[in-house]
Amino acid sequence: MFYLLYTHFSDGGLHGVHYVPFLNLLRYLTFRTGMALVTAQVVVGLMGSRFIDWIRAKQGRGQPIRKEGIERHIVEKAGTPTMGGFMILAGLGVGTLLWADLLNIYVWVVLAVTAAFGALGFMDDYAKVTKQTTAGVSSGMKLLIQFLVAGLATFVLMRFGEHPSNEPAALFSSVAFPVFKNLLWNLGWFYVAFGAITIAGFSNAVNLTDGLDGLAIVPVMICSAAFGLIAYLVGNRIFAAYLQVHFVPGVGEIAPFCGAMIGAGLGFLWYNAPPAKIFMGDTGSLALGGALGTMAVAAKHEIVLGIIGGLFVAEALSVMIQVGYFKATKGKRIFLMAPIHHHFEKLGWKESTVVIRFWIISFVLALVGLATLKLR
Repeated sequence: MFYLLYTHFSDGGLHGVHYVPFLNLLRYLTFRTGMALVTAQVVVGLMGSRFIDWIRAKQGRGQPIRKEGIERHIVEKAGTPTMGGFMILAGLGVGTLLWADLLNIYVWVVLAVTAAFGALGFMDDYAKVTKQTTAGVSSGMKLLIQFLVAGLATFVLMRFGEHPSNEPAALFSSVAFPVFKNLLWNLGWFYVAFGAITIAGFSNAVNLTDGLDGLAIVPVMICSAAFGLIAYLVGNRIFAAYLQVHFVPGVGEIAPFCGAMIGAGLGFLWYNAPPAKIFMGDTGSLALGGALGTMAVAAKHEIVLGIIGGLFVAEALSVMIQVGYFKATKGKRIFLMAPIHHHFEKLGWKESTVVIRFWIISFVLALVGLATLKLR
């Protein structure tokens, strides 16, 4: 909103607008990204305890805890309210709407996917809380809605994204490979399915990771920081040419969204740090994962997302492997419990140890993913 006001007054010839330091700062993407971070954190902080007290009163017994899960969780986490993702989405929305360019197609596509997945997560959390069961919206229905929303978002990005003149005509329907600067795999309209799998798959991967206090939100912030930088570089013609990555005009405006996600995550972590006063629930995890997947599709860095978000990928794979092996062997298991963070708990690791070590892994993977920008 502030950026639109700046461009309106600037184009309208408001005397002195270019000489007012604050208004001049609105031209800079880095400044608006930083302000989006601060704004989102303030919004979540102001909601804070009041929202938690209100949601606890509404939910009563809080989020149901799996009886077949870690035994101590049934006692330690019982009564903790969920739907804390609403706090994150509120800060994320306000920070983005105030500081991003609201005429940018990428901003609205990422916001739309985040809101849609957040609404789906809210319905799932609401069903769990009201029925006091760990089974909310059916998995089939959730996947159907996710793929429909993600497929539509991918189509919009393909159809309405601004195509650069110096890039291959099939860029928006192709998968770009890291390290190999000229390698593109043109999928044609099948890219819609690929984009949908990327967005929906990552949404569910983040959802599976959200099982311990603070475990998911910090890696989400790390991924957001990495993709904020990627979007900024890919959306800048000079930096894209220097790094020999595919230039995507306008995608840099995702950076304020990433800043807002980091700020909202920091505000939420204050209350989600062990012992958590509130869980983000599917309201937050599905939305944040969907947002990361959409940013990767928009910036043409889908494969790099698998590296930077490798922790989420590993969590999802551990569940798929466990379920597949269990069915194939009629009851045998590879992991003591899936997702894999529970496996380490079963091995005797303390919850805080698992969480912090997974944070370290996420940070290292983000550095590896960013390194692919220069390895060409």
